[in-house]
Formats: sequence, C-alpha cells, structure tokens
Amino acid sequence: MEPRITLITLGVTDLERATRFYAECLELPRHPWPGNIAFFATQGTMLALYPRAALAADAGVAPEGTGFPGFTLAHNVASAAAVDALLAHVQAWGAPIVKPAQSAEWGGYSGYFADPDGYLWEVAYNPFLSVED
Repeated sequence: MEPRITLITLGVTDLERATRFYAECLELPRHPWPGNIAFFATQGTMLALYPRAALAADAGVAPEGTGFPGFTLAHNVASAAAVDALLAHVQAWGAPIVKPAQSAEWGGYSGYFADPDGYLWEVAYNPFLSVED
C-alpha cells in the first residue's frame, strides 16, 4: 500500500449545518458534487461530510456513539499568533474551544476546538515544520 490518505469522511448529524461551518467558517474550498455529501479540497487530502447514519450503514456499524472518538484532526499554521487568530475565529462562529492555545511540551503552540458534531481539531504552530498560511 502506498503511504497516503486520500479522503477523510466525517459522519455528521446535520449535513447543511456542517457544510456551512466548513465552507464559511473554515473557508475550505468546496468541490462540486451532486447528492447528499459535501467534499472539500485540502492540500493532498479531500475532506468529506456525510450523514452519520448513512456512513454507519455503509460501514455496517451502529451510528450511536459518544465521547472521544480516538482521533483528532490537525491544522498547522505558520505562527503562534495564527493559532490564536484561528481559534478566536472559530469561537466567534460558535465552535467551542476545548483546550485554549498554550505552549506545548513538544516545543510548539497549540489549542483545540470542536466542530458542530464534536470532532476535535487541533490548531498548531510547530516551529520544526515549515507551513505557509
């Protein structure tokens, strides 16, 4: 298998609300696609939003579940100030800040917010990783 992830699909409870958050708040470019799914282009990986019950049915599992899902998504930015700015921006859109930005033990600066369905996003500045905003 080639070491690449081409698509991450999040099961969402309200597709319209989630699509609006990712398109308008996070300003991800939406890829046109018909039907009951939303695709967003990112650098190297597509992000998809799909109704939670339909995604669970496709995988053959129950859609119920609460608590920590065992993973987070991360967005790296070019500075600590950019971390603070993005967290303030998503909070203004109603996204809860799960962990305020702070210096990280690994030498960077990061914080976490939750999207409308509770998926955790880390916003991080990593001085050891070259990233352009």
